[in-house]
Amino acid sequence: MIKFSKHNIKNSHLKEITKIIKSGWLTHGKNSKKFEEQFKKYTGSKYAITVSSCTAGLHLSCIASNFKKGDEVLVPSMSHTATSHAVEYTGAKAVFVDVNFPDGNINVSQINKFINKKTKGIIVVHMAGKPVEIAKIKKICEKYKLVLIEDCAHSLGSRYNNQHVGNYGLSGSFSFYPTKQITTGEGGMVITNNKTFYKKILKLKAFGIDKDINDRKLPGKYNVKTLGYNYRMTDFQAYMGLRQLEDYTNNLKKRHKIAKRYIKNFENNKKIIFPNYDKNCSYFVFQIFVKNRNLILKKLVKKKIGVSVHYMMPLHKMGYYKKKNKSKNKHLKNSSTYGNMNLSLPVYPKLKISEVDYICESIKKLI
Repeated sequence: MIKFSKHNIKNSHLKEITKIIKSGWLTHGKNSKKFEEQFKKYTGSKYAITVSSCTAGLHLSCIASNFKKGDEVLVPSMSHTATSHAVEYTGAKAVFVDVNFPDGNINVSQINKFINKKTKGIIVVHMAGKPVEIAKIKKICEKYKLVLIEDCAHSLGSRYNNQHVGNYGLSGSFSFYPTKQITTGEGGMVITNNKTFYKKILKLKAFGIDKDINDRKLPGKYNVKTLGYNYRMTDFQAYMGLRQLEDYTNNLKKRHKIAKRYIKNFENNKKIIFPNYDKNCSYFVFQIFVKNRNLILKKLVKKKIGVSVHYMMPLHKMGYYKKKNKSKNKHLKNSSTYGNMNLSLPVYPKLKISEVDYICESIKKLI
């Protein structure tokens, strides 16, 4: 059996997590601050804020950007529903833009067609860790005075022009879900280089309370001046993330080694489509594109080979959005093709090269 993902939590980490739990200091602790500090250093950002999930980070970013009812925000149609939901939570409307095939990133040439007086922002997704053409998108945002938000759920370690993704927009939100490059079970991080925005997120993630628990002169003495949420990360989760981040540079190299092995196995097979090797990609997964994907998927699962799909149904075809928008969305052809053909292969550091070869041979026999 080959699993789709395996975490990098060590036994020594579990011992320390037990100590944190026994201490009784489960939130607002020192590990959250340490994790934020190390994450800032790794990404090269000025500020980092732990949150309960990447979705929470995107939601907070949309609120802090003042998106509201009557506004429109452009998002790629091929993404996890969290990307568009974060917009909809604010009352604004998510407007879908087609993606490139096969990289799955938002099609920059299509963006201008959807910008109007209602447009207030663009959320980009670095699909499977592949950086979008962020410099071009940033220029569009500057021209039309739009907020740029980066969904970095797949892209810890991805870079564009030697700068870590998440630093080009007003904010970048990262995911620590179990299948991601590092995990805290559930959890996320928001980075930004804007001090005012940083302060907004800090308050919004903790009920809108004006003072951190460590800054209060008396226990319970605080005020709430804005409507906030409970989007905090626990301290033992932060410890898990911190320890894995320390090993991540080495683990990222292993991901690249595995990606290159997939390419070597598939490079002469005309029935399999895949993006070119990219040294700036963090390889959350290695994606290939094949006809009869669902049939191949079923057979691989039957062989107990861990594979997945990111994603099967484009956002514009999801029941909620299809009912709400009532449009045929003929301009989103690449998103549909991507959804029908993509197959995500495992790239976790513990995956053996012999297992990679077995996965590849199994797929080649099925196509």
